[in-house]
Amino acid sequence: MHQTTKLLCTACILVSSTLYGCATTTINPGLNTGKLPPTGTFVAENGLQFNVRPLSLATLPPKKVARIDNSVAQLLKTSNPVNYSIAEGDILSIILTSYPDIAPINNANNTNPYASGFPVDQQGYIQFPLIGRIKASGLSVPQFTANLRSRLQRYLKYPDPQVKVVNYRGNKFFIDGEVKQPGEFVIADTPVSLYGAISMAGGATDIGDSNSIVLNRNGRSYNIGLQDLREAGVSANQLYVQDGDAIHINSQSRNQVYVLGELGQVEPVPILEQGLSLAQVLGQSKGLDASTADATKVYVVRDNPSTHLTDIYYVDMQTITNFSLANRFQMQSNDIVYVDPTGLARWNRVISALLPSTSAIRSISGL
Repeated sequence: MHQTTKLLCTACILVSSTLYGCATTTINPGLNTGKLPPTGTFVAENGLQFNVRPLSLATLPPKKVARIDNSVAQLLKTSNPVNYSIAEGDILSIILTSYPDIAPINNANNTNPYASGFPVDQQGYIQFPLIGRIKASGLSVPQFTANLRSRLQRYLKYPDPQVKVVNYRGNKFFIDGEVKQPGEFVIADTPVSLYGAISMAGGATDIGDSNSIVLNRNGRSYNIGLQDLREAGVSANQLYVQDGDAIHINSQSRNQVYVLGELGQVEPVPILEQGLSLAQVLGQSKGLDASTADATKVYVVRDNPSTHLTDIYYVDMQTITNFSLANRFQMQSNDIVYVDPTGLARWNRVISALLPSTSAIRSISGL
């Protein structure tokens, strides 16, 4: 009997502590906004500075204007299509129609060692009959042909070399990330634009973000967005790939909005090229939870690392006229949309948290 009384006393203490804890918000029934001022700037307990703004036409952030980074603008300014220059590793076909024994036509059955072409060595030279080594790399095909003709005139009466590149091996670029066929690609005699490079790799994947491209050139990285270029009146066809360039297509996961709280579906929402509004985020998240969401305050948290200030916007989605505001509010990468639960929903969660404890007490009482 003494043991049963002791257990009951312990249970009473547990109930009292639990109820007291509820009164002092020790029991946390989920996420909550805490005590935010209705408007203005304040410093939170974590030391971060916040600015609370009720969403209205006056506080609606201006639509982000596409701007091309100065380094990218300079890159576009200096990017021009150029005639192909022979490179180390290329294979040249050189035919002397009047002297087929010297430079024969390419033929699989031909035993002449030069029938398959003349490789450009790592020093940029080819080895040609009669004249020996002759510089090829860095020259256009017409320039090299003229030099070769001039050298052959010392030995042949009718030198008329016909030169073309039959195997492009020298100039290459690399592309990886969210493309269908990542790898190494050759730059042939036709200039390759940024659009062309992505096309050669099969295009971006379904989760590829063509507005988040990194071009690495000569140890420097350039952040390029195709949508940003279009909005600025520039085409990616105006940017030409060079030998040694590396192109990376980022995933849409780097450009998305996070949703929390009382929504039908809580998972990140990607920002597509055409942009994303707050109304679209709510729609793609299957709307507010009809049984638990407090629609009077839907929050958007937007961090600004450059100013060390975090903006918190909120809008009453119970008012139909605010739907237009939500449709005009353009989301930015890493924004957080949060919907608070109603007071009743929070109270129900407190009760749900208490029920396991009361069940435990009844079990102890039954000992």
